[in-house]
Amino acid sequence: MIEIEDVHKSFGQNRILAGVNLSVAAGEKLVVLGPSGSGKSTLLRCINRLEEVDSGAIRILGRDIASARRGVHDIRADVGMVFQGFHLFPHMNVFENICLAPQRVRGWDRLETERYARELLERVGMSHKMTAYPSELSGGQQQRVALARALVTAPALVLADEPTGNLDTRTTVDVMALLQQLHAEGVTMVVVTHEEEVAAYCTRRLVLRDGRIVEDSPVTPRDASADLAAMDAARGPA
Repeated sequence: MIEIEDVHKSFGQNRILAGVNLSVAAGEKLVVLGPSGSGKSTLLRCINRLEEVDSGAIRILGRDIASARRGVHDIRADVGMVFQGFHLFPHMNVFENICLAPQRVRGWDRLETERYARELLERVGMSHKMTAYPSELSGGQQQRVALARALVTAPALVLADEPTGNLDTRTTVDVMALLQQLHAEGVTMVVVTHEEEVAAYCTRRLVLRDGRIVEDSPVTPRDASADLAAMDAARGPA
C-alpha cells in the first residue's frame, strides 16, 4: 500500500525527517507515535503530499506521489485524510460537507453521491445532524463527520492525524471503535497520535524520534467495542 524510501525533510535548518524507510501492507492499521517535533505529523502529510519531501521516494499503490509532476490528484483520490482540527467547511452543513468530494474528485452524479452520503452518515451515527453546521456540533460529532467525509470517496487508505486529540475518553474510544470496524472491512490506516491509549487499538506500532524510526513492532490490539461496553456497564443505567 505504502512504500517510503530514504525520505528527508527539513524546514530551514530544522531537520524533521532523517532518512525514513517504511513499508505498509494493505490491510494494516499502523500507529505512529513520538514526542512533539519527532516528525510524525510531517511524515503523514508527506504521504499525501501536503508537504513536499526534500529527497527520497513515496509510493502509494505503486504510484510515486513524492516526485510526480502530474496525476497527484488521481493518487489522492484513493487516500482519505482526517485532520486533528476537523477542517469541515463552516459555510456548509453536514450533508453538503460530505457530498462535495465525490462529485469533485470522483465525478459521481448527484443522486449517487447523496445516497452514499446518507449511508455513511447513518453508519457514523450522524444522520440526524445532516442539516446542522459545524459550529452547532460537539468535537466528537465533528470528528464523526470528518471520518465520513474521509470515507465518502471509498479510499483504499485513510490517514488520521491525532483523530482523538480534542476528545474526551469515552468519545475517543467510540471513534477508535469506528476505525476498528472500518479496518476490519479492509481499509488500510495510518494513525498519528501521542496517546498510548489510542495506540493500543492499532495492529502495528511505529515510534519516531528526531526524524528517525526507533521502534517498529506488531501489536495485539485492544477491542474498542468491548471497552465501550465495559464503560457503559460501569456507568450503569441512565
